[in-house]
Amino acid sequence: MSTATSDQSKSDIPWIISVDDHVTESPDLWTSRLPSKFKDRGPQVKRDRILLGADARDGITLIGDPNGRIADYWVFDGKRAGTLSPITHAIGFDEKKIGNIALTYDEIHPGAWKQDVRLADMTTNHVEASMCFPNIVPGFCGQTFLRHDDKELSLLCIQAYNDWMIDEWCAGAGKKRLIPLILIPLWSPELAADEVRRCAGKTPMFSVSFCENPHELGLPSIYTGKWDPFFKACEEAKACISMHIGSSGKIPTTSKDAPYMMTSVLMFVDSMTSTLDYLLGGVFERFPNLKIAYSEGQIGWLPYAIRRADKVWHAKDKEGGDYVRTPNPPSSYVKGHVYGCIFDDDTALLSRDLIGMGQIMMEVDYPHSACAYPHVVEVATGLADIANLNADERRMLFRGNAIEAYGLERMGLAN
Repeated sequence: MSTATSDQSKSDIPWIISVDDHVTESPDLWTSRLPSKFKDRGPQVKRDRILLGADARDGITLIGDPNGRIADYWVFDGKRAGTLSPITHAIGFDEKKIGNIALTYDEIHPGAWKQDVRLADMTTNHVEASMCFPNIVPGFCGQTFLRHDDKELSLLCIQAYNDWMIDEWCAGAGKKRLIPLILIPLWSPELAADEVRRCAGKTPMFSVSFCENPHELGLPSIYTGKWDPFFKACEEAKACISMHIGSSGKIPTTSKDAPYMMTSVLMFVDSMTSTLDYLLGGVFERFPNLKIAYSEGQIGWLPYAIRRADKVWHAKDKEGGDYVRTPNPPSSYVKGHVYGCIFDDDTALLSRDLIGMGQIMMEVDYPHSACAYPHVVEVATGLADIANLNADERRMLFRGNAIEAYGLERMGLAN
């Protein structure tokens, strides 16, 4: 980074690389890129009076309700596809005071979708580089387009998003600071592989957003081998597969009346089960250079999961069906393959010898409510101090592991 800081409190924390942030899609993302015959059906922004959540009857979002407030919302092929709210745009809002209201693009913090403001906020927050998941329309990995019946339109929407991500959001002043994260057509591993290769022709480095558990979305499981064409393309492109919590379409809880606190604690569950799918499914045997990363799922759970998996593997219990046990214990496939991203998981750092310090990365989650903007340095320092990380470990956590996992040297980032 050429940008320097005189703040002494930042001197012990290297410039951070955040591997889980979000970008709100620009209003003209699809209308300016889709072929003319699809422009009216593609995602677009409309404005009306809106009631959100508990303020609306039966907890349903109501468009055009006279009691609602003027706000922006996305429409995809005639159906609502997302609304701006303080949940996804926490910066500048106190949700406890104003509630879950609908917002306009004029009201949200411009850093959510304007590159110049985002870069300035990153510098203020001591963040050198950032990888951004979608924030509103596609879902974290393109689930919106998977669910849509017209797959020709869906594929064009995915390609338009990827072109915007690579050619606009991560280009110009964003080059070397904003890390491209692309979407794929989830309904076809072969088309997914084609899109990975198409994007590889546009940029030397990018990551691919995927779902934690495709089976939950009605797609082939990791054990079927049907995703191998996609995995092969990712391995060839050296594209780390990034999976965000909630990308499989479900939120973990115990009952309908359980508090949200329960969900907040259990957010890691799908990240853990997904990791086991890859370890037990032999994916890294077939693709020894493939890398996967879990965003917002933390990673303090990994020691128990792999130690228990190893015990079961060594027991050689009879398996049913066509499952073929991996030739090596599950834990042997973690190093260099499985990465976890943390924003407050001090358990992971206290357990780093069991996890592997090289597998833990940092995330900021801008502009969501978990984001510590503009105080990420204080949060980072607290995490590092409570685990008594030395200088080398701090550099690994805050930037070095991300460079290794995603191959960020290809975009000019150095450890």
